[in-house]
Amino acid sequence: MNDSQLPERYRNPERIARGGMGDVYRAEDAELGRIVAVKLLADRYADNESIRARFTREARAVARLSNAPSTVTIFDVGDHRGRPYIVMEYLPGGSLADRLERDGAQPVGRSLAWLAQAAAALDAAHANGIVHRDVKPGNLLLGDDDRIKVADFGVASAAHLGSFTETGTVVGTAGYLAPEQARGERATPASDRYALAVVAFELLTGERPFERDSSTAEAMAHVSAPIPPASDFNPELPPGIDDVLARGLAKEPQHRYASALDFVAALREALERAAGTTRVAAIPPVRAQRSRSRLPLLLLLLGAVLVAGVLAASLLAGGDDEKQAAALTKPKTVKETVTLPGTTVVETVTTQQVTTQQATTQQAPPTTTPTTQPQQEPASSSGSPSQLNDRGYELMQAGRYQEALPLLEQAVSELAGTGQLAEAYASYNLAYTRRALGRCDGVVDLLNRSEQVQGERKEISKLRKEAEKSCG
Repeated sequence: MNDSQLPERYRNPERIARGGMGDVYRAEDAELGRIVAVKLLADRYADNESIRARFTREARAVARLSNAPSTVTIFDVGDHRGRPYIVMEYLPGGSLADRLERDGAQPVGRSLAWLAQAAAALDAAHANGIVHRDVKPGNLLLGDDDRIKVADFGVASAAHLGSFTETGTVVGTAGYLAPEQARGERATPASDRYALAVVAFELLTGERPFERDSSTAEAMAHVSAPIPPASDFNPELPPGIDDVLARGLAKEPQHRYASALDFVAALREALERAAGTTRVAAIPPVRAQRSRSRLPLLLLLLGAVLVAGVLAASLLAGGDDEKQAAALTKPKTVKETVTLPGTTVVETVTTQQVTTQQATTQQAPPTTTPTTQPQQEPASSSGSPSQLNDRGYELMQAGRYQEALPLLEQAVSELAGTGQLAEAYASYNLAYTRRALGRCDGVVDLLNRSEQVQGERKEISKLRKEAEKSCG
């Protein structure tokens, strides 16, 4: 490319993408000292006033969304030697199209995180009267933090700016066209949500739901072909996911989800329901668990004192008394009501059977069983990582954090880097357990990993904030 095609301010341009309306270049903004992406209208369209107007409207539409979540930021808009250009933030991670082409189907947890980020951007656009009209993996760009930003509103329409295309004209990409778009009808927010459901199908299976040999055949399949079950393409997906995708891909717009985030939430719920019992939101508050966890230790100490008193009274009464000796040879059960601040517990304390000689030299360990918390078997450390995580979670719910700790640590170690939902859950559960035990080591890192895999959750943010405050 000739440097004169861009203003002198943007130096060392390198083409990184070729699009329908124009090409995108990576360049250095000499005035601000940062790397940017510059989209330049293709030369063949420079004399077409209608397309020039559409290109300019793209900039106006996206500029209004620059502060919206997960949306590419616009820095500058201009016209250089008769060719309009848009300067945007540069995202070095490529697109979801690149990732799908390289790796195929993506891990469930990672897919959910990306879809949630894209959904937030689309819902924000719709709230501002903007319809994207070309939602596809190639327009979902990745930053160096592996988070999604929605780009290329080049065929978008802003309600108050008028339509970029007339009814009867098909705009978009065949593989992701909503049925109404394929019929030439005007696109709506529901059309974007349909396209996001196609992207979800592709992320989870590695295939588009209506893939055909030609673009025309694929576009028509969106209109009339039955929706295939995603679990047929990827047997690891639970059948419940098929119902969610079927609604997301409903032929009639009114039958789809009311928002993009509602669609992603339904996907998450179906996957979590199939994954097992572990749910982030079901975990009780940390402080309440920590205060209750002291009760078993206090009861144990009280029980020991009680047994010691019984033995001491027997010894003072005379060790050679046969009746006292006989009493010591039998198990003895004493019921005692112990009142602690705000708590009354009935304890059953049983002394183990000992001989007369043993009674004068050692005290048998008591067995203390509070009626409020029966003794349980130690947790097993065998099983799959997901099973370890589920058992750890159950122990957390019972307040048995010390027992849950090794199971969750093992689960996190074995799941590390898999991008599965189980990794997100185990990371959160381990962070929660460490905080419940008064520890700070690795808590924030674990929460960050959980959020990276499954997306933003208010429970994660709340625990991170608490950990940062108390752990410094």
